[in-house]
Amino acid sequence: MSDIALPRRDEARTAFAVLCAISFSHLLNDTIQSLVPAIYPILKDSFQLSFMQIGLITLCFQCTASLLQPLVGLSTDKRPMPYSLAVGMGFTLIGLLLLSVAGSFHFLLVAAALIGMGSSVFHPEASRVARMASGGRYGFAQSFFQVGGNAGSAMGPLLAAFIVLPGGQSRVAWFSAVALLAIFVLFNIGHWYRRQVSSFRTRARSVVAEITLPRRRVAATIVVLLLLLFSKYFYMASLNSYYTFFLIHRFGVSVWNAQIHLFVFMAAVAVGTFVGGPIGDRIGRKYVIWVSILGVLPFTLMLPHANLFWTGVLSVVIGLVLASAFSAILVYAQELVPGKVGTISGLFFGFAFGMGGLGAALLGALADRTSIETVYQLCAFLPALGLLTVFLPNLERMRRA
Repeated sequence: MSDIALPRRDEARTAFAVLCAISFSHLLNDTIQSLVPAIYPILKDSFQLSFMQIGLITLCFQCTASLLQPLVGLSTDKRPMPYSLAVGMGFTLIGLLLLSVAGSFHFLLVAAALIGMGSSVFHPEASRVARMASGGRYGFAQSFFQVGGNAGSAMGPLLAAFIVLPGGQSRVAWFSAVALLAIFVLFNIGHWYRRQVSSFRTRARSVVAEITLPRRRVAATIVVLLLLLFSKYFYMASLNSYYTFFLIHRFGVSVWNAQIHLFVFMAAVAVGTFVGGPIGDRIGRKYVIWVSILGVLPFTLMLPHANLFWTGVLSVVIGLVLASAFSAILVYAQELVPGKVGTISGLFFGFAFGMGGLGAALLGALADRTSIETVYQLCAFLPALGLLTVFLPNLERMRRA
């Protein structure tokens, strides 16, 4: 039974067009967001920042993005706000312009916080729109939505290498055109969202009793899912924030070359994200979670000891495998707590962002005290937490029973 039924062919086409639009908006949103870590080498040299300060910028961005998301999701579950997506992108636009002219470390923090606020509004509501337009293929819809964001995250470093690096910090303002395009698209999505709200909520209430577990079991399962996300995003923080520094320090490559390596890694993440959801629809989300978290462990253990070529290869494999986890985990949680799409999306997106920010700050402090190589040697063991997947109930089997 699905949350949204699309009996007519024209409705199905409209819903897929909306799914494409929200994924494209995710691409635009995350292209802007990925500029922040992509220009860290420029900011580090311009403001003479330490690794700890780099980590604090990420922490500030991720905290505003993470702490507000559950609140946004909870409030929009009770009272949908179709045009909040466009308003949130407005915060991102302001933060982007401030980042381009910031003259001190403190203004960098404020700019990062504003971009994070835009993200906190975007993700829970955009995830709800993806589910509304899914036609019951929830894993596919979430992966399709997520791959837009991952593609944007991959494009950010590439665009930074070709646009921002040659011209400096001020060229960040060029990306305001991207934010304005996103506002236009999201405003039009808001029109569709407003028309769908009442029928979607009615159908959502009709399937609340699809899977019932004791509340204590549900809470314990949510904790396990969050621990799995911790392992994924703490490790991803080491790559998103410090991969370029690792390559420059260990292999002596140029900043431009390191940005290209980061782009290749993020492109692999985008592909892995798209694959995870549809596979979860077919074989079950628990199996995808098993493989994507624990299965990446041998490759993370090898990465700190590889040469430049194999570092690039291993980072691609890690990106492909590890990225497939999030869509499966998110849809699993939405099925575990039906009728609370916004709350669950906000909680899991927020926790993911928070772990990424906390990881960046702590790993930056560790790199200052030891070395960037030590960071990767210790983080290599994080995917071992994938063993916790054994405690997840098999929801597909329960539904069939």
